[in-house]
Amino acid sequence: MPILRLEMHPGRTQDQKRAFVREATKAAVETLACPPESVEIIITEISKESWATAGKLKSDS
Repeated sequence: MPILRLEMHPGRTQDQKRAFVREATKAAVETLACPPESVEIIITEISKESWATAGKLKSDS
């Protein structure tokens, strides 16, 4: 079973998440030749206070 993990900052709406999982599942089914029931997607929202790039917290940007 494919497991897709998405990490992003909070702030997306439920409708945006629904659209993402629908389209990501569709892409997995088409490219991996698997049934949609086997595709699992885990969305993790990480605050800007807990995310850094190039040695700098995103919250400090």
